[in-house]
Amino acid sequence: MNDRPARPDRRRSHPARRNGATNAVPGLGARRAALKLLDAVMRRGDPLETALHAATQGLADRSDKALAHAIAADVLRWMADLDALIDSATEQRLPDDAKARMVLRIALVQLLRLDTPPHAAISTALPLVDGGPRRLVHGVLGSLLRAEAALPDVPTFPGEVAERWRAHWGEEMVHAAARSWARRAPIDVTLADPAETAHYDDVLAGETLMPGHVRIDHAVSVPGLPGFTEGRWWVQDIAASLPARLAGAGEGRTAIDLCAAPGGKTMQLAAQGWKVTALDKSAKRLERLTENLSRSGLEAEVAQGDTLSWEPEAPADLILLDAPCSATGIFRRHPDVLYRSGPRQIAEMAEVQQAMLERAAPWVKPSGILIYATCSLEPAEGEEQITAFLSTHSDFQIVAPSSSELPEGIIANGEGAIRTLPGMLEAEGGLDGFFIARLRRAL
Repeated sequence: MNDRPARPDRRRSHPARRNGATNAVPGLGARRAALKLLDAVMRRGDPLETALHAATQGLADRSDKALAHAIAADVLRWMADLDALIDSATEQRLPDDAKARMVLRIALVQLLRLDTPPHAAISTALPLVDGGPRRLVHGVLGSLLRAEAALPDVPTFPGEVAERWRAHWGEEMVHAAARSWARRAPIDVTLADPAETAHYDDVLAGETLMPGHVRIDHAVSVPGLPGFTEGRWWVQDIAASLPARLAGAGEGRTAIDLCAAPGGKTMQLAAQGWKVTALDKSAKRLERLTENLSRSGLEAEVAQGDTLSWEPEAPADLILLDAPCSATGIFRRHPDVLYRSGPRQIAEMAEVQQAMLERAAPWVKPSGILIYATCSLEPAEGEEQITAFLSTHSDFQIVAPSSSELPEGIIANGEGAIRTLPGMLEAEGGLDGFFIARLRRAL
């Protein structure tokens, strides 16, 4: 008989590595969720907001969910600069899609942007590469910390996007876009009653850029602010509020808001006195629209359907088409769009927009208005769409806005349409990129 004590079972010597127990490391769950979010965006092409729910399952604390989102968003903003730091500390370049590279990005953005203590960033990074190059990750982080590595004041834009926008809008626009990407966008709210602008400018401690608008700091809890529960206002970037503003007073006339959810423009039109039909093909998004209407006390007929197959009972005085698009204009709040929307996606969206314009044009009454808008910085989804539409629809013409219809600093272009770009209203916090054209149909 062998009386020597049995050797310990090495497979059982690290209980923290069994059954996902590494989540016992404080804060590790949020970092795992950030890794899942970034994988969903970069590998599958999912929108960051869409992937958020699945990636944060199991995180009971809302602050952990917010941290996961903040980490992922800042990694996307500073990706090129994070990679430059990583490459400076490795002898052999890590593949772009290597898990270790993404883990290093996550750790570095915490250290250099989110003021996370080094021990917390490193202790939550190493378990993410269990079974992988833990020593390499630890070594790179240690090397960069000793070298007092830092990110530039302004992030480097993704190369393909910068090249495309430079060709369309010039070098200064690209620099302005990068500056706006580096900071959190403020929160804009649209008021149900513009007469209350001074009141809510005061109680929300904000800044107003035009009647019916207040801009507040990004670091607030919106539901707890005065007037939100009562539906006196709703969150809506000032650029996104311009299409419905151009509709003017409804005075009981009929309007159809196409692709309407989540309902910001529907509520604007209803508040301006239009009799609105709000159409969207997503039942889930229409639920949110209905909730928003209920909170605001405003009324609209809600219909589920696809613009390309739905048919109204009768033509309307106003058609508002805020068309689906690449969404590159909202990159400040949604940095993932610049990684998901390339030339192919832009071309596909342009085809959809053209089809929707063709479909909606006959629904406009004689002398009625068609407002076309996209939250895109791509001319193919804006200027080129309207040029092509007008070339085949001689019964429509652009109606340029007056200065009183726009915030100071925003003017119509030479054709009478509105193009908002990075750099506009920069001192006041900027605004999203939009294209808007108001067209009147002849009698």
